[in-house]
This record gives sequence, C-alpha cells and structure tokens, in this order.
Amino acid sequence: MTMLNPSGGTPQVTSPTVAAPTDPAVTPAIRRREPYMRLHWTDSLTDAVGYLVVHTLRGGLATGGTRMRAGCTLGEVEDLARGMANKTATFDLPIGGAKGGIDFDPKDPRAVEVLRRFCEAMRPWLDAHWVTAEDLGVPQHLIDEVFEQLDLDQSYHAAIRRSADPAATLERVRNGLNAAVDGGFLLGDVIGGYGVAHACLATAVQWGKAPADTTAAIQGVGTMGGAAAYYLHEAGMKITAVADAAGTLYCADGLDIPALLDLRDGYGEIDRSRLPAGIEQLPRSAIISADVDILVPAAISYAITPDNSFDIRADVIVEAANAATTPEAEAMLAARGIPVLPDFVANAGAVAWAWWLLLGEVDDAPDTSFDRLRTTMHDKVAQLLTAWTDESITPREIGHRWADDPSPLTGPVVIP
Repeated sequence: MTMLNPSGGTPQVTSPTVAAPTDPAVTPAIRRREPYMRLHWTDSLTDAVGYLVVHTLRGGLATGGTRMRAGCTLGEVEDLARGMANKTATFDLPIGGAKGGIDFDPKDPRAVEVLRRFCEAMRPWLDAHWVTAEDLGVPQHLIDEVFEQLDLDQSYHAAIRRSADPAATLERVRNGLNAAVDGGFLLGDVIGGYGVAHACLATAVQWGKAPADTTAAIQGVGTMGGAAAYYLHEAGMKITAVADAAGTLYCADGLDIPALLDLRDGYGEIDRSRLPAGIEQLPRSAIISADVDILVPAAISYAITPDNSFDIRADVIVEAANAATTPEAEAMLAARGIPVLPDFVANAGAVAWAWWLLLGEVDDAPDTSFDRLRTTMHDKVAQLLTAWTDESITPREIGHRWADDPSPLTGPVVIP
C-alpha cells in the first residue's frame, strides 16, 4: 500500500482540423505520480481478481466507477483512477479520484455474485470514502441492487451518509437519476453522453461549422456512446457509422440513430436481424477509419493505438471512453494535426452532474442539468481548442494544467 497524495495524469500532444498549428507541440514529459492507495482482491469462489485504486483523496472522499471485463488489469484501473482525479479537479469538484475494476466476464451468470463479493470486500471504503457508480460491464441499476443487498442503499452511499438528512438526500439523488427525459430515457443514464455530444457540438462551433454540415462516427452504443449518438442526431449532426462488439454499421446518408438504439440489448449490442434497410455491415475495426469530421471512441480503453492511428481519417477525436487513446498514438495523431479532446474533459459530464446533484446544485429538473452541463462543456472545449490553434498547446496539456491546480478545499465537504 502506498500512501501518497498526488494528482497528475499523462499528457501528450495534439492538433485540430481547420487552422492546425504550423508548429505542432512537442510531447510533454509524462507524469508518473503514484496513487494514494492500491487494493488487490481475489474471489475465493471463482478466482476473479479485482482492484481498487484511489489516486487522490480530498475531504476524505474519492469518486469513480466500478467496471467489469475479462482481462481488466491493475495498470488499467490505475490509469482510470488517475483520469477520475483529473476529472474532479478539472470540474472543480471537492473530491478525489478512484476506480474499481474486476477481471471477469460480465456476461458470465456468476458475474452479479462476483460483483457483490467485491463490494463486500471493499465495504470499509464504500461505506466511508469511495463513491462509485456504473462503468463498463456494470450498469447503474445492477450496482445499486448490490448496494441494497449490503444495506448501503445506493452507490453514492459514502457521500449520502455525510448529509444531515441522509433519507432526504437519497431521495433527491434517486429522483435526479430517475428523472424522465425525451426519448424514453432517464436523466442519470444519458447525462454523460449528453456532455460528450456537446463536446462534439462545441468543436463544430469552434470550426464555424453547423451541426448539419458535420459528420461523426461513434465506437460503442452503450450508455455513453448511445446517449452521445442520440443527442448529436437530435442536434442535426450526421452520424454515418456506429460500432458495437458485432461490427460497424455504415450509411453515407446518415444513420437513423433512434431506430438503432431501440434494437440494443442489455450489453449495448444492436440486433442485426432487425436492421433498417440501407445499412452496410462492416468489420468492427472499420469504425476507426471512418471518413468523418469527428471520431468518438465510446467503448473500450486503449482503442486507438500506434498500430491503428494511421487509419484515422477524422479531424478530431473526442474521447467518450476512459483512456481511449494511448499516449503514443496521441503523439502520432498530433504530428498529423489531429487533436484529441481528453476523456477527463469530454466525458466528465456524468461525474460532474452526479456531484452537482449530491451537493444540491441541480435537482430532478432535466433542463437545469442540461443547461449547466452544456454551458460548462462548451466553455471548456472552446478553451482547449483555442490553445491548440493559437498556441500549439495540446488539449490534454491544457486539461492537465487545470487538473494540476484544483480549487483548494476551504472546509469539509458538506452534503445538504
């Protein structure tokens, strides 16, 4: 166990489409600060392995989701915990960053029990310090069911228990998460993807392009990617390609996103037997080389690597998945004038909104939440891309500057 208290992250290089810098930035030195704490767990019944990494602890709290996938590693969870620390600092949230990960197939019938035993083992942290939520392979409803089984009520328990009236705070949180929004969705399920969509729309604004004149491809149509696709479609942006585990779906005239989302199963995969006419089915890897303005990796970490970065034809990458681009690939893209909007800005809407809700700064009125996140995201993306075009400073480096200088805590975190 290592007891340090850093913030840090992994800077790289980048560059945009229109008006790319004439002198691309040099890759900054990689920050390699140690996390505050690592925990390693082995399930006695299945030999599944799990990890909790707390990168930073502020005010006695850290936040970050719990993922489950076969092949999940400690290094992956460390990267994600660092990213969460960057998100909370970048959005001036009064908590640190953490992440949980379990190396196990979420489709295995034993997966729910593995998740329950992992949470039971991590209970001291979940009870008092670690606020977790859904992530890859672990939907929010499932982790909340596990928390109820452990008499912890809801996955935000460590924060809610600090409230003077935990029952009222729990009700506010549940009302916010379950608020109905257009499209038949729940606010808590779509707010993160809404933020990603507006990172894309802010990019178009920065280029001086209307949404209708901008094209996008989205890798992954689960909670984050699906919501991003929905709100981009609603805004009039043409999405010509989406990909899931079964492959890439392509239509040059633009996909009917709501129709495709209605065909998803519980794992974010689209039923190929019911596809609308006019859709071409391509290999899964084809999404990377889609000829679009904006590529949104919204599925797995490390999706963009040195091996496939030369296939990218998009003008900008907007990271909806955590750690979607490796540092080496990002440097290679920067050399080609392609910027990467980092995950800890582009996809941080979910964690920012969750804490605005916990802190009583938004409620269960969707328009209030949408307005605040849209305004915040457009402002941050404008700053990132202005620094890139005007000063040859990568979006990730600017984001790291924000993350390295968080607002100081002036007292204990108060949950109303």
